[in-house]
Amino acid sequence: MGAGPDSCYGLSMLILGIETTCDETAAAVVHRREDGEGEIRSNVIHSQLLEHRDYGGVVPEIAARAHVELLDTVIRRAMDRAGARFSQLDAIAAAAGPGLIGGVIVGLTTAKAIALVARKPLIAVNHLEAHALTIRLTHRIGFPYLLLLVSGGHTQLISVEDVGRYRYIGGTVDDAIGEAYDKTAKMLSLPYPGGPEVERRAAFGDPRRFSLPRPMIGRPEPNFSLSGLKTAIRIEAEKLGALTDDNIADLCASFQAAVVDIVVDRVRVALGLLRNSAWKPRALVVAGGVGANRTIRSALQTVTSDAGTPLMLPPPELCTDNGAMIAWAGAERLVRGMVDSLDTSPRSRWPLGQDAAA
Repeated sequence: MGAGPDSCYGLSMLILGIETTCDETAAAVVHRREDGEGEIRSNVIHSQLLEHRDYGGVVPEIAARAHVELLDTVIRRAMDRAGARFSQLDAIAAAAGPGLIGGVIVGLTTAKAIALVARKPLIAVNHLEAHALTIRLTHRIGFPYLLLLVSGGHTQLISVEDVGRYRYIGGTVDDAIGEAYDKTAKMLSLPYPGGPEVERRAAFGDPRRFSLPRPMIGRPEPNFSLSGLKTAIRIEAEKLGALTDDNIADLCASFQAAVVDIVVDRVRVALGLLRNSAWKPRALVVAGGVGANRTIRSALQTVTSDAGTPLMLPPPELCTDNGAMIAWAGAERLVRGMVDSLDTSPRSRWPLGQDAAA
């Protein structure tokens, strides 16, 4: 694993990372070596899928209560698996937002308590920044690079120019891609979590059966729109009446084909805009839960190959929410002297790019 050729060298550190922004209760211990290389010592994730399944989505109050009940145990397991004591840590990092505010409060408050008792620095990490920097834990890459952040709550194209320096290139004007996947699944009465289920059903369907819109394709600015596609799926489903397995598979395949076409076009436009700029990207990096989608990954490989820009992808288990990405972002900030006070507030909204919509 590598931190990148332009990392700060000469400092070794051990960081505990805590993630509670949505429905994963997670903690991890990451070691940053003197040469800038990173090593995941432990990465414990407790998914709350069972707690939310009956509701077809994440219920904020249930998520916050589960974080309260689970977090101490998850942290203890992470520390035990890493063979570490709190006294050996160099800092405590926690996701301070954006996310469901109840969960964010639980994780940040716990991190503050540990930092206070263990007399260690606190690092309040932007959850989106953690996604943006994960690739530097797993690959050797320097700045700048273009980030496609795709998840249930976010669809953005960000120029990652340094730690703490992010430029918004484009994003969704309505629904996020992950949200569109989940809502499509709900309309088709598929089990929760919906996104992976849509991808699974799509593999057995005909992507040409339904003619669905591709909003924003061909536009000169690299923005996304998914609400019209979602509405089109609902209309087609209502026309069918009976949703047989074949109908569902074809709808999922047609939906996913439209999403892939949109993503490919939008990324191609963004790469074109940056190609001759002072911040020409060294790579396209994909992060966020939708980044684990194999069909989207494969399509982006073609785009980057055509553009002569490498595609870099974290392993699927680091695309979804986890504590290792929080710990690594904490290390990236700590090595640059970026620490936070114990009165740092949790944030439900926290855009990366200065001009990004909150």
